Amino acid sequence: MSVTTTTHLNFRGAAREALDFYQTVFGGRAVAVTYKDVGNVQNENEADWVMWGEVVGDNGFHVMAYDVPSQLPWNRGENPFFVSVRGDDVDEISALWQKLSDGSTVVRPLEAAQWAPLYGMLTDRFGVTWVMDVTSPYNG
Repeated sequence: MSVTTTTHLNFRGAAREALDFYQTVFGGRAVAVTYKDVGNVQNENEADWVMWGEVVGDNGFHVMAYDVPSQLPWNRGENPFFVSVRGDDVDEISALWQKLSDGSTVVRPLEAAQWAPLYGMLTDRFGVTWVMDVTSPYNG
């Protein structure tokens, strides 16, 4: 069992452009899954926005990104990133969630999601927002 942490950048409509740019800088591969790709369109104008994306370089560089939907609060200077904790073991991620949630505000409960066996988001007592999930292969 192992977990990884990755900086998860938040944008409002510019995630694909940012991911493409970071790929030109760091190399590797870029992946961008849109809200339309997973059938989670809340606003038609945002259907092609990135719901989940990443750049993974051969040199170890890794960054994740998404476009914050307009129905959620977002301020470029206040919440430009999350810390993403990913693992492949449900029990391990659940245990970490339990510990980290002490004194936190749960943004989204840790539960099954359309794209992952477990996914959740919380803001800890220090104001850091964490995204936690159990990985699964994307077959889109």
